[in-house]
Amino acid sequence: MKTECIGDHVKLKGKIYPCTVSLTMDLVGGKWKAVILYHLKEEAKRYSELRKELAAVTEMTLSLQLKQLEKDGLVSRKVFGEKPPVKVVYSLTDLGKTFIPVLDAITEWGNRLVVEKGEFVNVPEKETI
Repeated sequence: MKTECIGDHVKLKGKIYPCTVSLTMDLVGGKWKAVILYHLKEEAKRYSELRKELAAVTEMTLSLQLKQLEKDGLVSRKVFGEKPPVKVVYSLTDLGKTFIPVLDAITEWGNRLVVEKGEFVNVPEKETI
């Protein structure tokens, strides 16, 4: 029997999932979570840097996704300074770093798909997904 199927369900932090794939997708699924993790995989970044790199995401969505990633233990948020403007830096936690091989595999698969069936293009920022 596969490890993820030893029991009927899996439980993490009080939340029950039907399988480990469901658990994983809850933590990193959606349109932006994996993209945010990808942009943090090489180095810590300020919120403003992430906003520039993820121009297609709204501020509210980016903020909410970062909060969720922080709550789930994948991203660390450090605040420097006490008076505005404070400096806020986001980075991958040790748990978040364990997801890097998955990000690399997703990137490699996407690159291969584009090379075989699509093309890399330059699009004005307003037209990106």
